[in-house]
Amino acid sequence: MASEEQCSAPPPRWQSVSLTHAEYPADDMTGQILAYTTLLPMAILVGFVTLIIFKRELHTISFFGGLLINEGLNWLLKHILQEPRPCGGGHSTVTTEYGMPSSHSQFIWFFVVYFFLFLYLRMHQTNNARCVELLWRHVLSIVLLGVALSVSYSRVYLLYHTWSQVIYGGVAGTMVGILWFFITQEVLTPIFPKIAAWPISEFFLVRDTSLIPNILWFEYTVTRSEARNRQRKLGTKLQ
Repeated sequence: MASEEQCSAPPPRWQSVSLTHAEYPADDMTGQILAYTTLLPMAILVGFVTLIIFKRELHTISFFGGLLINEGLNWLLKHILQEPRPCGGGHSTVTTEYGMPSSHSQFIWFFVVYFFLFLYLRMHQTNNARCVELLWRHVLSIVLLGVALSVSYSRVYLLYHTWSQVIYGGVAGTMVGILWFFITQEVLTPIFPKIAAWPISEFFLVRDTSLIPNILWFEYTVTRSEARNRQRKLGTKLQ
């Protein structure tokens, strides 16, 4: 009897977490693929948090800070403009009823444009494999451009945004990305050494790699050299 009385109580009203909730038309393979594509900004955020935890590099932290500022600006623009989403969408869960500008589009174009500038202006050649490095930069740039276009198109295809909302989001993300890159390079980078020397930075092992032109090549050569030295010492002890 007690269990029946408990079950007769009205059920609570449940709400889904809409942060990663992407809907697509039933039996639409293209829509399903684009629904996963539209979640790429969330994967990028997870990647940033992982990089910050394990690398603790100031430029990466600044890049992530720019993404957060970009998202805050998008929220502000949406609530100022208050342009509704497309009428035909009918999605059950969205983070906000406003669609101008598209946050996904603004996010991905900020990320891609900033990354372009980082690849071609921040990273410099330090070894002899110049053709190889230029090739992978160009290939990575093409892949990133494809990602940005795919995410932007997915928002229109899935009826979360209109073309104008996506285009204006891309323009806003591009402008903020360019501005934040030059703020990072011209304003923040000169004070990174001071920030890295703070006691709290030393405690959390926060580092500044601004003076290292190609951090990938540097970490590779240093790690390889250290591994060889340790292997040589280990071999000497065993003898």
